[in-house]
Amino acid sequence: MPLIALVSVAAARPLDEDLAPLDAALRAAGAGVVIVDWDDPAVDWNRFDLALLRSTWDYAERLPEFLDWATRVATCTQLCNPLAVLRWNTDKHYLAELERAGVAIVPSTFVEPDEDAAAALDAFLAGTDAAEFVVKPSVGAGSRDAQRHARANRDAAVAHVARLLDARRSVLLQPYLERVDDHGETALIHFDGAYSHAIRKGPLLRRGDGPTDALFAAEDITPRAPGEAERALATATLAAVQHLLPGDPLLYARVDLIHDADGSPRLLELELAEPSLFFAHAPGSAARFAAAVIARAGERRA
Repeated sequence: MPLIALVSVAAARPLDEDLAPLDAALRAAGAGVVIVDWDDPAVDWNRFDLALLRSTWDYAERLPEFLDWATRVATCTQLCNPLAVLRWNTDKHYLAELERAGVAIVPSTFVEPDEDAAAALDAFLAGTDAAEFVVKPSVGAGSRDAQRHARANRDAAVAHVARLLDARRSVLLQPYLERVDDHGETALIHFDGAYSHAIRKGPLLRRGDGPTDALFAAEDITPRAPGEAERALATATLAAVQHLLPGDPLLYARVDLIHDADGSPRLLELELAEPSLFFAHAPGSAARFAAAVIARAGERRA
């Protein structure tokens, strides 16, 4: 049976609620498992049949280093998801590509370093009638450096955009879709291209709150049965990814959706690098994922 590396980082290990059930499910299915930190220089990646990214949740602050590491590991073993997917998905500019491919996304405007923060924000506000909007970095995780702003608080929002741009970080501006306050987000989890389960995530960005200082913002998670339109959008999103990045079906994917004012689902984020998979909210899901992981690792051994 294969030897699997579950890849985390020291600061995230105690916070990763998926790690223990996945470890147990893989071992129960006969695989060997080692939990390792991605930035541990002592790890011999050649010994593993598959390196599975799980909670490398500091990647956003260390992206060049993280992608250099992923590039090296991909030459030693099977990296999941693959390097090309990681390079694409760790920067939210992928949303623009998916929109061009016909996927219904939350309307998104990008502001690049060296652009004027005030002028860019004013142009964005002129193009939307949303009462509130979100400022976030295009490379970010766990809602860190993301904040909900009211139109009336333009100066605070300009300062937020400018702070990110001054740090040479691209900025993503999105209208705040108010239905999320009641309906929350729907996260649809897929294993090896097939739907597994879904959860509801309560609203993360509270009115008046600043960005979180934690590794990720506190989450209110409950099981959810997705609607037909949500399932269809998730399927269309993953089909678009398959077209943009040809290859085997993604070993794991989480499609995060929210609803617009008409009640139609829109893609908020597509998590293909290190998403929480919420095994605790879907009995049997850890075992299903373990089976998919072992099958993928077995392809390399064959």
